[in-house]
Amino acid sequence: MAEKYELDQRAQYLLKQLIISYTRDAQPVGSKNLAELSGLDVSSATIRNIMSRLESLGLIDSPHTSAGRIPTDAGYRFFIDSLLEVNDLGSSARKAISDCFGTDKTSNDLIQSASDILSSITHLTGIISLTHSAPAEIRHLEFMRLSERRILVILVINQDDVHNKVIHVDREYSDLELHQAAQTLSRYLIGRDFASARNQLMEELSELRSDVNSIMESVLKAMEEICTDSGQDDLVTSGESNLLQYAELTDINKLRNLFNAFNEKTDLLKLLDGCTSADGVEIFIGSESGYSVLSDCSVLGAPYQVDGTVVGVLGVIGPTRIAYEQVIPVVDITAKLLSSALNTRK
Repeated sequence: MAEKYELDQRAQYLLKQLIISYTRDAQPVGSKNLAELSGLDVSSATIRNIMSRLESLGLIDSPHTSAGRIPTDAGYRFFIDSLLEVNDLGSSARKAISDCFGTDKTSNDLIQSASDILSSITHLTGIISLTHSAPAEIRHLEFMRLSERRILVILVINQDDVHNKVIHVDREYSDLELHQAAQTLSRYLIGRDFASARNQLMEELSELRSDVNSIMESVLKAMEEICTDSGQDDLVTSGESNLLQYAELTDINKLRNLFNAFNEKTDLLKLLDGCTSADGVEIFIGSESGYSVLSDCSVLGAPYQVDGTVVGVLGVIGPTRIAYEQVIPVVDITAKLLSSALNTRK
């Protein structure tokens, strides 16, 4: 990257100082200020000439309202690829991340905790994709009578994915009848892929002579909805309001579009999917994401694994002036600790 732009050491150093200053203060950096920040024994004219060179290369730009310069997406990319010195993660931050992965948590709890801790430590928006490539396997089911014609279906899918669903039935069932229905379904479903087990059960349902047969179709329909939902990729987010502290993201239209992207999820899931083969932390700066809604944002993502297979990507979204040297190690260690915690839960 350095060869592409043919920058000498002094130009690279000044670009680095400009980016550090803009990341910290969110203010365009003028040549006089940059001279003071750099500590170089050169004239202001020399600084101006170098800044003009950096601008002609597309690494910095001049906002219309200021004589100072700000980094462009290309400038940030050059900085990350060639100039960035990643900080060591402090012991307190490492402990905070480690402590959030308690042994008493389900897989869903661990993923939510990871999103929360990413947001808390970086003051950005934490994002985690969940890729459910494996078929839904029923591990446990039971029924609980809530009222005369309302029954709670409690279903555990795969390792510890717990779902509750209230169904409405055409008559009142006793606790004994519900127990019998749960036993009947368990014989067909427990330990099996729900889709194939359901087909067999439906074929044989007409042959089952039992007072609880009439409840079966309602239960199976509810279970099918749950298993179908659990088979879809999903996105967990935390700390969306953190973005309000960054002036460049507070335009109402930008915020509306960005929050819509969080709600609709599709574009973000596709973007994170591009990180699944990354060796460490992948970074998309502004327009690199390919989505106009993220043109003023950077997305950092790292894959996490179970049994050596990538099952999702975690990371953060924030303005392009993220303190990359601080955020990269947070994303990296969180991905590793989440992988370890999920494997321990198996």
